[in-house]
Amino acid sequence: MKVSLNWIRQFTEIDMSVDQLVERIGSQLGAVEEVIDVGKKYQGVVVARVVTCEKHPNADKLSLCLIDDNGAVRNVARSEQGYVQVVCGAPNVREGMLVAWLPPGVIVPSTYDKDPFVLEARELRGYVSNGMLASASELAISDDHDGILEIDVAAVPGSAFAEVYGLNDYVIDIENKMFTHRPDCFGILGVAREIAGITNRPFTSPDWYQQPLERIKPGPTRLPLVVRNEAPELVARFMAVAMADVTMRKSPVIIQTYLSRLGLRPINNIVDATNYLMILTGQPLHAYDYDKVLARSGDVPMLVARQAAAAETVKLLNGKTIQVDAPTVVIATDRAAIGIAGVMGGADTEVNESTKNIILECASFDMYNVRRTSMKHGLFTDAVTRFNKGQPPLQNERVLDEAVATLQYVSGAHVASQVFDESPELPVPPPITVSNGFINDRLGLQLSAEEMAVRLRNVEMLVQTEAETLTVTPPFWRTDLERSEDIVEEVGRLYGFDHLRHELPKRNLMPPAKNRELALKTSIREALSRAGANEVLTYSFVHGKLLDAAGQSKELAYELSNALSPDLQYYRLSLTPSLLEKVYGNIRNGYESFAIFELGKAHRKDRTDLYEPKVPHEEQLLSFTIAKSKAVSPAYFEAQHYLRQLFAALGFMHDSLELKATSDEYAGDQLLKPFDASRSAAVWFNGQCVGFVGEYTRGVRKALKLPVFTAGFEIRFLPLLHGLQQGYRPLSRYPKVAQDISLRVPSEVSYAQLYSVIAGELLGGQDDSVVSSLEPLDIYQKEPAATHKQLAFRYTITSYERTLVAEEVNAMLDAAAAKARDVLGAERL
Repeated sequence: MKVSLNWIRQFTEIDMSVDQLVERIGSQLGAVEEVIDVGKKYQGVVVARVVTCEKHPNADKLSLCLIDDNGAVRNVARSEQGYVQVVCGAPNVREGMLVAWLPPGVIVPSTYDKDPFVLEARELRGYVSNGMLASASELAISDDHDGILEIDVAAVPGSAFAEVYGLNDYVIDIENKMFTHRPDCFGILGVAREIAGITNRPFTSPDWYQQPLERIKPGPTRLPLVVRNEAPELVARFMAVAMADVTMRKSPVIIQTYLSRLGLRPINNIVDATNYLMILTGQPLHAYDYDKVLARSGDVPMLVARQAAAAETVKLLNGKTIQVDAPTVVIATDRAAIGIAGVMGGADTEVNESTKNIILECASFDMYNVRRTSMKHGLFTDAVTRFNKGQPPLQNERVLDEAVATLQYVSGAHVASQVFDESPELPVPPPITVSNGFINDRLGLQLSAEEMAVRLRNVEMLVQTEAETLTVTPPFWRTDLERSEDIVEEVGRLYGFDHLRHELPKRNLMPPAKNRELALKTSIREALSRAGANEVLTYSFVHGKLLDAAGQSKELAYELSNALSPDLQYYRLSLTPSLLEKVYGNIRNGYESFAIFELGKAHRKDRTDLYEPKVPHEEQLLSFTIAKSKAVSPAYFEAQHYLRQLFAALGFMHDSLELKATSDEYAGDQLLKPFDASRSAAVWFNGQCVGFVGEYTRGVRKALKLPVFTAGFEIRFLPLLHGLQQGYRPLSRYPKVAQDISLRVPSEVSYAQLYSVIAGELLGGQDDSVVSSLEPLDIYQKEPAATHKQLAFRYTITSYERTLVAEEVNAMLDAAAAKARDVLGAERL
C-alpha cells in the first residue's frame, strides 16, 4: 500500500521527520518496504509564463517562444527584457500560457529512475533552445505527450513546479500483508487516521465520510435506469446513479499527480475521479458509459448484479475475453454480461472521449468470491486488492455522495436518476465490553480505563467508560473488531508495544507434556534410517496420470481448481505412488539398490473428519519402498523384514504384528491398489488392519518403469500409538539371565503356534518383580519335504528383587519344553 505523505498531511498534522515517522509506522502500524523521495525527480523544474510565441522561421512544426521565470533560474541566456528563449514543438503552446520549464542542466523527470537524461542548451534549426517546455509524459505524470502540460492553478512564474502541485512529497510503501485484516488501511483516509492514532493525536474524518451530506440532487436531464441485485448472498450492497451531460477531458493536474505518484495511470476525468476516490477511501468505484449500456439492454438500460451463467463470456477492459461460471458474480444488462464484479469492467461499456452520460456504481462484493474469481482467471487489479480485504458496505453511500460531487466538479455532469441502493440488511458492528484489568493483565501495563479510552477515541471509536470498564463501539470501517482480545491489541498498538515492560513472563518449570505422535514419528525415522533407508518428502498433490498408473480412483481424490502446476492436479490418496515415481529416476542415475520412506498425509472424498463433517479426513501414513535393479530373490520377504524390524525397534511384542492374506474385504482400500494381491499381505496390528506389505502389480511396474525386485509397505501409523509402551521403568540393579532353547517339531506346526505355547508358559502370569522377553533365533528345515524342523528361542529374564541363578531359569525352560511336548509334540534338543 503506497501512501503520499503530503496527502496524509491534508487530514492530520505530522510534527516529526520522515525518518521518525517511518520508524513509528514500522513499529506500530506495518512494515515499511520503501520510502520514495518524489521531489528529487522534479529538482530544477520551474513554472514559467509564455510571453511570446511565434512560428519558427525554419520549421513548420516548431514554435519560437520567450518565457518569463521571474529570473529564478541562473546561468541561462536571457533577452534584454530578462526572458529566456525556448524552441517548442507542442501544438498547444500559446502566448500567456503557464508551463513547466526544464532549464539546461535539469534531468527530464520521466527518465529519472531509468537512464537519466540531462538537458542542455542546444541549437534547433538555427535558434538556441534553453531546455524545454515539458509535456505530462515527460514530467512522469501521465502518458499524454500530444502537447505541453498547462499549469491549471494560480502560480507565480519562477515557482518550483514541485511546490505548486505538492510534488515535494514522500511516498511510503507499506507491506500489503500488514493490512490484510484492515480494509480501511487500503485508503489514504484510513492510514491518516492510524498515523494520528500512533502519534497520539485525535483524528476527525471529513464531514462527508462521517455522514452523507445528501448532495445528490437530480438535474434537468432525467435518464431511465433499472438496477437489481440478484445475488444478495455475494453482493452485500449494490448502489448506482446515472449522470448526464458529461464533458470528457483531462483531469485536473493535481489529481493526475496524486494518481501517478501512487502508481496509477491517469486516463480521463471520469476514470481518474473514481480511482482518486478509491485511493482515498479504499472503496473501488466503476463508471459505465450509459449509452453503451442502453445499446446492450432492452427497452430500458439495466444494471444487474448476478451470478454468471454457464460458460458465459465477458470482454474485459484489458482486451481479453474470458469465460466465466457461477459463483463468479458479473455485472450485466438484461441481455449480456458487461463486467466482472469487483475485478474488472467490460470493454463494451468503457468510458472514453465519446461518452456523454454515465452510470456510476459503488458496491460491496464478497471478499472470498472476488479472490476466487481473480485467482482463477489471473486478473489482479487495484479493485481486487481492496475488495478481497472486505470493504465495509456501510461506507458506500458516503463514497458515492463524494464521488458524485467530484464528478460534477471535474466534468460538469449532473445527476439524472434516483440513487439506487439494492442491499440486504446491513450489519452494524456490536459494542464490545472489556475491563481495563483484562487489557492490563495481557499487556503488562497499568493504564486506567480513561487513558485507554483516549487512545481509542483518537481513531474515532465511540468509547464509554464506567468505573474500570470500557464499552467500545467500533466505527463502521473497523470490520476486524469483534471481541475483547481485539481491543487489547488496539490499546497495545496505539500505546506502543515498545513501551511494554521488558520482563519475561512467569511460567511453570514443569516440562510440557510429550507429544506422542511426534515422538512416534521420530522413532520411525530413526528405526528406518538405522536400517539403511532414506527419508524423502514429496508433494501432497499429484498428477491424475499417477493415480491411474497406481490403479487408484480419481473420483475419490479432491481435484484442485487452480493447481500450482499441471502436474499437481489432485490431492493424493496414499503415499506409495509418490515414492514409486522416484524409483526409476534414482536407478537411472546409478543407484542400483536403495530403500526410501515417507511420513505424510492423504485425503479421500468418501471420508470426512469425525468432529467436523464438512472437513476432509486426513490419514497419517507411512510408506516404504525398496528397489534393487539386479536382485533375483523375492522382494516381498525383504519388505516384510524391514516391517518386522521397524515394529521391533518401536518396542512392540513379536505377536502384536500379524500378516494375513489379502481378500475381497480389502478391495475398496486405496492403499492396496498399487500392490499385487497375490504377492502381498494385510498388516494387522493388535487385531486391526493398518495397511499392506508386498510387491506391486505388473501394471504399476510397467507404468512407472520399476525393476522386478521392488516391494514395500504402507501403513496407517496412528493406530500404533495405542500399542506404544507407556511410562518409564528404571533398569534393574540385578544382572539379567539369558538362556537358549531349541525344539524340534513336526513340519506342519507353525512358528506362531510354537511361540504362543512357549510364551504362554514363560511370560504369562509373571508379576511386576521380573521383566522377561522371548526372541526367535533360528528356524531350520533340512529340505521342504522333511517331516520335522527345528526352532530356537532366546529367553531373557531380570528380577528387581534378587539375582537369579541358572538353575531357576533352566527349570522355567524345562516347564516350557514339557508344555510344548504335550501340546505340539515338540522335542527339546
